Amino acid sequence: MREFVASGGTAIAIDPLAIQTPEASARTILEWCDGALAKGIPLVYSTADSQGVKSAQDRLGVEKAGALVEEVLAKVAVGLVQRGVRRLVVAGGETSGAVVQALGVTQLRIGPQIDPGVPWCAAHASAAGATMHLALKSGNFGAPDFFARAFALLAATKVEEARLARG
Repeated sequence: MREFVASGGTAIAIDPLAIQTPEASARTILEWCDGALAKGIPLVYSTADSQGVKSAQDRLGVEKAGALVEEVLAKVAVGLVQRGVRRLVVAGGETSGAVVQALGVTQLRIGPQIDPGVPWCAAHASAAGATMHLALKSGNFGAPDFFARAFALLAATKVEEARLARG
């Protein structure tokens, strides 16, 4: 995430302490995404330094802080899919579970590996009404340039798939 932002990637952070309701926060983030999507791939994240995480957990409780962020990210994922986005990278094990459930994913087909233990997957999701691509990354997997490489790999794979389909 840090490398993505440092290299000029468009990103917005979720502050658990600023969440009034998950719906309102997701709506605000999706409005930001509407503009950001025109500029490239946006990153919505909740990573904070250890002091920021501790502060949120102290004020909200460990479980509530995590659950709020997961709910916001799940609602953002659904909103992005409703806007036509069909490629999502979801980082964090609990967050991945929340997003997969919110999207109504019923089937995953493992695709090309991005990093050891993290492949792109073709997913059938009821929220998408069609197949979409997901990368579900646990927090401790992936190199520092993971996000940039994930989308580059999928773009290259789609080009190769198109070439193979044409013969």
